[in-house]
Amino acid sequence: MSDAISFLSPRADVLARRAHIVADLTDLLPPECLVHEARELVPFETDAFVSYRRLPLAVALPRTTAEVSAVMRYCNRYGIPVVPRGAGTSLSGGAIPQEDAVVIGLSKMNSILEIDLPNRVAVVQAGVTNLNISESVSADGFFYAPDPSSQLACTIGGNIGMNSGGAHCLKYGVTTNNLLGVRMVLVDGTVIELGGKALDAAGYDLLGLVCGHEGQLGIVTEATVRLIAKPEGARPVLFGFEASEEAGACVADVIAAGIVPVAIEFMDKPAIEICEAFAHAGYPLDVGALLIVEVEGSEAEMDATLKDIVEIARRHAVKTVRECQSATEAALIWKGRKSAFGATGRIADYICMDGTVPLSQLSHVLKRTAEIVDHYGLRVANVFHAGDGNMHPLILFNANDPEDAARAEAAGNDILRLCVDAGGCLTGEHGVGIEKRDLMRHQYSEADLAQQMAARAAFDPGWLLNPSKVFPLEGRPAA
Repeated sequence: MSDAISFLSPRADVLARRAHIVADLTDLLPPECLVHEARELVPFETDAFVSYRRLPLAVALPRTTAEVSAVMRYCNRYGIPVVPRGAGTSLSGGAIPQEDAVVIGLSKMNSILEIDLPNRVAVVQAGVTNLNISESVSADGFFYAPDPSSQLACTIGGNIGMNSGGAHCLKYGVTTNNLLGVRMVLVDGTVIELGGKALDAAGYDLLGLVCGHEGQLGIVTEATVRLIAKPEGARPVLFGFEASEEAGACVADVIAAGIVPVAIEFMDKPAIEICEAFAHAGYPLDVGALLIVEVEGSEAEMDATLKDIVEIARRHAVKTVRECQSATEAALIWKGRKSAFGATGRIADYICMDGTVPLSQLSHVLKRTAEIVDHYGLRVANVFHAGDGNMHPLILFNANDPEDAARAEAAGNDILRLCVDAGGCLTGEHGVGIEKRDLMRHQYSEADLAQQMAARAAFDPGWLLNPSKVFPLEGRPAA
């Protein structure tokens, strides 16, 4: 897969002008907003997809939309590639730079600009963390629904770039379902406004195009997001099964019955053991697969919904049903699930996949995933959003062993192809980045890709924004 993670060749003319470019950027930004010394660039050389590293030419850390615009205008004028960066939590290599690129980081743009409870919206800068929005309105009885596991660190700009989801996306949707408007800087420095506080906007749905654009259409500097009233109550319940296939079939039947819990999360036995050792959440260790099903509403509503779910689970030979008895217990249950990636990192290096499959195919894909990983002589821990079929198999390997790493990447590619062949897609929320770039041809025809690239080129004719990402390098139009 090393060829699949290749980068465009650095632009020699840009590298030759490095000192001049840095001097020009110094005129556009104050000293504390520009990073250009080699040792200071190291934190920006990669993101959470840490297998690949590149030192950027420089890093701009603007504080305002106007400063983002000035840097973008300058880079566009002189043909300098630009890589947008939020918190660097991308798991697909979406924020990895190139040697000839200027990284524009949004970490200094971290203010909540307005809380408008009558309209149930918040206006925030792109560097605000996902969780900070919910915390800012919690006392008033509201929250921001998307909740990726990295929500303590990930920022709204990155969430918009990748159309992030989270455990509760089954009921509340992903970022695109909770985004009402953006302020965005185009490649030539033009600032545009899309959407706003209204529930719908006139004209073409450009906001829908921007959400999930992976930094290739512009740089979002501000966002207007939807706030939702907290439910009357919420209750997570643990369902333990003998095997993953039974748990997967149970999920499919719950959704087929028209029941929509707020969340259905899946863990197989390796993931259960890893997360329990870290969080001590009280997960059953005598089962082969675990579902965390959360319902919400009044006590009567939750009781009725759980009764229906338990009946379905019994048809799939459920071994354990344990209802949460306190807020502390609920917090522990979710701590274990949301700590899964970090807990796994304590015991091994891993690659996290992000394919999505139809619920009817969950059991089949889980079985084939185990067979694929076993074929390569590796181990896998499965933990994912089962309610919408967004799978996150964690392929465990030794990053210090090149052959082991190559096997892990090959297994990951096979799993993603499996997801597409099962009627799903390459990514549910992590994005394509560089990780899945060359697999795009497995999902899309050349005509499909040409249409997508034409839309991208309409915003960025010179292909300066986040180069080497999303689309296969071969077959791109000449910049």
